[in-house]
Amino acid sequence: MAESNCTLVTEFSLTGFTECLVTQVILFLIFLLIYLVTILGNLGMMMLIRASPQLHSPMYYFLGHLAFVDLCSSTVITPKMLVDFLSERKSIAYAGCMAQVFLFDLFGMTEYFLLALMAYDRYVAVCHPLVYALVMSPKCCFQLVTGSYLMGLINGIGQTISMASLSFCGSSVIDLFFCDVSPLISLSTSDTTLSSIILRTSACLLGGSSSLVVLVSYVAIISAILSISSAKGKHKAFSTCTSHLATVSISYGTSFLMYLKPSSKSSREDKWAVVFYTVVPPMLNPLIYSLRNKEVKDALRRLTKIR
Repeated sequence: MAESNCTLVTEFSLTGFTECLVTQVILFLIFLLIYLVTILGNLGMMMLIRASPQLHSPMYYFLGHLAFVDLCSSTVITPKMLVDFLSERKSIAYAGCMAQVFLFDLFGMTEYFLLALMAYDRYVAVCHPLVYALVMSPKCCFQLVTGSYLMGLINGIGQTISMASLSFCGSSVIDLFFCDVSPLISLSTSDTTLSSIILRTSACLLGGSSSLVVLVSYVAIISAILSISSAKGKHKAFSTCTSHLATVSISYGTSFLMYLKPSSKSSREDKWAVVFYTVVPPMLNPLIYSLRNKEVKDALRRLTKIR
């Protein structure tokens, strides 16, 4: 009865990081720089892959989509955060909050599946090189990427429907810099059992399955590399995986740290943990591939010479 008489929330307030004006300006400049590097890095990677024939292979096809997803996921969060740094009133409409939940969960889960595809691609290249062209055909790669976006879409729709079914009649203050599922569940005044089940089920089924593909692929890759007799052969085989392994370590490592770490007594510490989970990986991924991958550096060198 109490819930039926309450006023439903039409917008949420975001607490941000700090109330100090000087600190907000400094953080604005830092995150603006991060966002610009993210945009330039991921757009540059997409254009380089498209313009360089030597990068027209399954691994770089997946990498191009990873760059697109990183660009989109960062754009879902960072521009709003930058505006709030310079705004006295940090708020987001209910519809905007639900849209942020949908898009962030869509692109977030899609990224995990793309990373799993890239791990599988490296597994086939190292462990079954003779059938690589047949297994990783253009048609197969297109279907795998489409499936990744479909898994992300299913996750986004599921999380958004579960959030839309909740009532928010009490506090409308989200102690974070964007709309995420967990803070919204804690704010709801209705029964959150179903939403919590959907959140855990999605994390276990979708996130767990993509993580399992990465784990099994690299166990097989490492086993195959160790069986190579020559040190040169081991180095050559492992060098094809180092960039992806670094990207996987950052993406999965930050997400596992975020969701498995004990709750901090300081909400500021939790917010910085979320930053390293949401904002930093999309910036680092193209830098890792451009700095550590010889084929990408060679393609960039050839392209700049032609121009």
